Amino acid sequence: MLPSVNRGYCLAFLSFSLFGLLGQLLHVTHGIPMEDQDYYLQEIMNREHYYSFSESEAIVSNTQASEQLGNTEEHFKPKAGKNELKIKKEKETDKSTTENTAGKNGSKKADKNKKSNNWKTPNESHERETHHEVVKEECPPLGLETLRIDDFQLHASTVKRYGLGAHRGRLNIQAGIYEDDFYDGAWCAGRNDPLQWFEVDARRLTKFTGVITQGRNSLWLSDWVTSFRVMVSNDSHTWITIKNGTEDMIFEGNHEKEVPVLNEFPEVLVARYIRINPRSWYENGSICMRVEILGCPLPDPNNYYHRRNEITTTDNLDFKHHSYKEMRQLMKVVNEMCPNITRIYNIGKSHNGQKLYAIEISDNPGEHEVGEPEFRYSAGAHGNEILGRELLLLLMQFMCQEYLAGNPRIIHLVEATRIHLLPSINPDGYDKAAEVGSELGGWSLGRWTQDGIDINHNFPDLNSILWEAESRKWVPRKPSNHHIPIPEWYLSENATVAAETRAVIAWMEKIPFVLGGNLQGGELVVTYPYDMSRTQWSTKEYTSTPDDHVFRWLAFSYASTHRLMTDASRRVCHTEDFAKEDGTINGASWHTVAGSMNDFSYLHTNCFELSMYVGCDKFPHQSELPQEWENNRESLIVFMEQVHRGIKGVVRDVQGKGIPNAIVA
Repeated sequence: MLPSVNRGYCLAFLSFSLFGLLGQLLHVTHGIPMEDQDYYLQEIMNREHYYSFSESEAIVSNTQASEQLGNTEEHFKPKAGKNELKIKKEKETDKSTTENTAGKNGSKKADKNKKSNNWKTPNESHERETHHEVVKEECPPLGLETLRIDDFQLHASTVKRYGLGAHRGRLNIQAGIYEDDFYDGAWCAGRNDPLQWFEVDARRLTKFTGVITQGRNSLWLSDWVTSFRVMVSNDSHTWITIKNGTEDMIFEGNHEKEVPVLNEFPEVLVARYIRINPRSWYENGSICMRVEILGCPLPDPNNYYHRRNEITTTDNLDFKHHSYKEMRQLMKVVNEMCPNITRIYNIGKSHNGQKLYAIEISDNPGEHEVGEPEFRYSAGAHGNEILGRELLLLLMQFMCQEYLAGNPRIIHLVEATRIHLLPSINPDGYDKAAEVGSELGGWSLGRWTQDGIDINHNFPDLNSILWEAESRKWVPRKPSNHHIPIPEWYLSENATVAAETRAVIAWMEKIPFVLGGNLQGGELVVTYPYDMSRTQWSTKEYTSTPDDHVFRWLAFSYASTHRLMTDASRRVCHTEDFAKEDGTINGASWHTVAGSMNDFSYLHTNCFELSMYVGCDKFPHQSELPQEWENNRESLIVFMEQVHRGIKGVVRDVQGKGIPNAIVA
């Protein structure tokens, strides 16, 4: 005899069977891949599941939500830190009147939500006093900027055109140069009226705690939303608006198009769907937004989407953002754990006097050994590109732990290579970005040095010197086509050269590096020299070096072992689909740059240097660091191993003595 089941289960099972049959028919007749069939089937099933929640459960108090979380709270709640969104508390003692508009500019520290307010859910009586403590939760971003939220989860009432669709409404997304680009810089509504909305489907019950907004990224237009309402739903049909007493709560939006603005909700909202409904916008512009949602997904082991996209790491590393002091302390801890293979040193000071610390990993730290190649990784030339900095801090921990654990691959790498890791070239810029936090710095805050210099473009332009000599047929006699000297004007005290740039150049000249990589952010691609177009006034032109085939291999060695760079099905970060080029590109064919670190390293020191753009998000929330580490870990190791490719040895005379300054052509 079959066990008894309730009617809801029977209906759910029946709908599952019917939709499964429909999916098979579609698969046969239209050739839809099985994964897509599963995608839409799960979407229908999940929506049906959430229909069972009553309207009164759409907004749940913070205490109730905590009970639902149980003991898994810590997994979704990242550690509190100086540079992350702060936890705030408020005590509700009696009924009070609050303002109709609540907002916070992303460039200022939070000082709101300190008054006693009596927030109630829509089903509570507003005449009844409540006496309980509400704790403001700290939840990470859902992942619009990092692409954890995919395009199918973003919807809108109307769109101006495809390039301004809902899928473009992601925080910090960048537009193309032209106004009608296929990839543009925001979601823009098709009409300017208060009926427009932008919707995010979290695909599971989520504790929503806040929203971050930006205007449209555009060189030509000024579009942003100045105020908006927020609504939530469990079924995408019945919506409940956040209330301020008996009235709809109006949140303050943006005052210009680039600075992110954070609005935290008065209470945690538990729902699956969230909508932003613009109420006013810049008078000379249109309704356009870029958005990030803050939320903690509730535990749901049966959730299909979570299982499919989940990335976990088994490495026991310190996954957090490190201030300058914490970075120095972490390097000291690694040195104390592995004193026989590590050495900490500094290469100079920043404009503000902060030392530029590096760590050496080798079997004989502090010594250059004949036949042992020198390798370097650097990061943080742009102070707001934090991911590279943290990846190098994770890499030094990982190599120390694996060396002690007896990992033969790491042991061989350490014993056969002298590795140098410089995690923060521009600590002054980092401090600016870190002060406002991982989501509130916009696209450029902290990019430059304290004196306003872009380090990555601040090296001597040796390309022009070489190409002019070649055009006059002076090469190879005058000058040589390698070890090109730095021009006298660049070495003068009056030259516009950052203190950090001078320190890096001195470091390059002191140590005979063979291979190097500088980690950057905001994209997923590896670029290789030349970075400067040979044709004058050309903004994009493939400009190869004599070692182009070697550079292409080196770039591919990193990109092909990265989890996402060569994935043809992945979504583009901004406007370029680099996956079509195997995740690599010649720097000059992307955009021309004079005085890049890569070109200078190649022409002045003979060190092959490439740039690794390691993530779409320059400054990801610390909850994203384990996944980013998994994305890049194998690539970081494989690229270091490439330093042992090619011919190496010592040039000696007939008596067996080494010949200084020998040239192998």
